[in-house]
Amino acid sequence: MAGHSKFKNIMHRKGAQDAKRAKVFTKLIRELTVAARSGEEPEKNPALRTAISAARAANMPKDTMERAIERGSGGADSDNYKEIRYEGYGPGGVAIIVEALSDNRNRTASEVRSSFTKYNGSLGETNSVSFQFDRIGMVVFSADVADSEKMFEAALEAGAQDVESSEDEHEIITDPDDLAVVRDALEEQFSVSPKAAKLSWKPKILTPVDGKNAETLMKLLAVLDESDDVQDIYANYEISDEMMEQLSQS
Repeated sequence: MAGHSKFKNIMHRKGAQDAKRAKVFTKLIRELTVAARSGEEPEKNPALRTAISAARAANMPKDTMERAIERGSGGADSDNYKEIRYEGYGPGGVAIIVEALSDNRNRTASEVRSSFTKYNGSLGETNSVSFQFDRIGMVVFSADVADSEKMFEAALEAGAQDVESSEDEHEIITDPDDLAVVRDALEEQFSVSPKAAKLSWKPKILTPVDGKNAETLMKLLAVLDESDDVQDIYANYEISDEMMEQLSQS
């Protein structure tokens, strides 16, 4: 029975991983489709080039990428995806911005509102919380592209505002208007496409949360992230390392 239980556990984990991979692909396919509207040639379309790079990093099959690009460029029936932004407050007064790509605004709005309500949040109007964030450009490269010092120097020379490096990646912060220039300069210097390059939101001030509020907030963010329509989520929360450790064990 012990062996049987272990096998079932492995199968369960494999199924969960496959489901997560499928959701990642769904979101990347939408990004490819929308980016391809501006042209299907990557060398002439930086947004598409970045989307292709992200898809490759996720090990998306080539034919899947090609179908998504064809759909977006008009070579096949093109899904009418629209960019939608939702704003609201989560547990503990945490400000949350949800960015979505959807072909059904009513469905997406219903799902997002239901998630906020279920986990003690409240959905507000557009611009109800975005004033608590700065609009920035964000370019992300894998850590193995360059060491932190070399990336920092190259990014500042290209016109970036700041660089935040970790063991896994470099996050280059730019003015929104300088995003394309910085991305192209770094891509040329290091001869590799970034993992991501897009407009983003950076909290001006972080809101501390702990206890039940932290637990419920993490559930809300997880449910929002599971939605196929949701592309990105930004929140201005701060949770202590000890609290995060407790949450990871629960």
